[in-house]
Amino acid sequence: MKRRWKSAVAALAAIATIGSLTGVTTYAADSVSITNVSYDPTRELYEQYNKSFQEHWKEKTGQDMEITQSHGGSGKQALEVANGLEADVVTLALEYDVDAIQDAGLIDDGWVDEFPEDSAPYTSTIVFLVRKGNPKNIKDWDDLVKKDVGVITPNPKTSGGARWNYLAAWAYAKDKYNGDEDKIKKFIGDLYKNVLVLDTGARGATTSFVENGQGDVLIAWENEAYLSVKDYPDDYEIVTPSISILAQPSVAVVDKVVDKRGTRDVAEEYLNYLYSDEAQRIAGDNYYRPSNQDILKEYSDVFDLDINLVTIDDFGGWKKAQETHFSDGGIFDQIYEG
Repeated sequence: MKRRWKSAVAALAAIATIGSLTGVTTYAADSVSITNVSYDPTRELYEQYNKSFQEHWKEKTGQDMEITQSHGGSGKQALEVANGLEADVVTLALEYDVDAIQDAGLIDDGWVDEFPEDSAPYTSTIVFLVRKGNPKNIKDWDDLVKKDVGVITPNPKTSGGARWNYLAAWAYAKDKYNGDEDKIKKFIGDLYKNVLVLDTGARGATTSFVENGQGDVLIAWENEAYLSVKDYPDDYEIVTPSISILAQPSVAVVDKVVDKRGTRDVAEEYLNYLYSDEAQRIAGDNYYRPSNQDILKEYSDVFDLDINLVTIDDFGGWKKAQETHFSDGGIFDQIYEG
């Protein structure tokens, strides 16, 4: 039976406990390898995190380790794992994509309780990236439905970030129109009429906007927007909308794979270590919001901590949101193809 952690303290205690046993635990091989299948814009985060974890694991066990990364649109990545892409761990954009792998029989029931904070070691939200000087004067979601505004956002059928984007826009329209679903759907339809290209993933959408010069505004993960401003400070700026959504990327051990490969110990510790203070600061340095609230406060000069955020619970949870909005024939299909 898998262990279940109810708090970050418990998770870190588990790391310490496992570490204290290294004197009596034998790791026969000189090295170990795992594969982390992740979503599109986490490349920089895990490049830095993996180096930290490799040092941690080497110090604890004496083993060298190799970590293979795979990145792409979260929904597409989940489908790849379900269809045979061998992952020891998955770090995906949202809970529903991990559930899809569980439904394929690869992840045990109850995975969301295995790690703290519903197995979400960091969070994000959705913001707008605009060109320097904000020439289209984009301030809120209303501005994205104007006829002369070109919008870039990924495809919610393949991208987890795109689903968060869509739901954030829906939350704004729901508030604006007091829940009138016909008006909400028209608003969302007008927004997607302005979308110039639906890339398969968030990083592809960023490339379309930043490198290819398409569109006036990119609806983006907060971390992705900050990375663009960091890389091109003279070219872009961030606009925070009046309403957005608490985006909770999810992590899980792929039980069938780790049991077959004998990598459960290292896979579990790999995800546990995401809750360590060092890893939480790595997340913050890469513009993800640490789940540790004390460490999050260290980044109060970076993040708008007062932003009005709805949650996936406002949509009835991911299962209901997926079925209602993103399933074949769901509201997104009706709007986009209508």
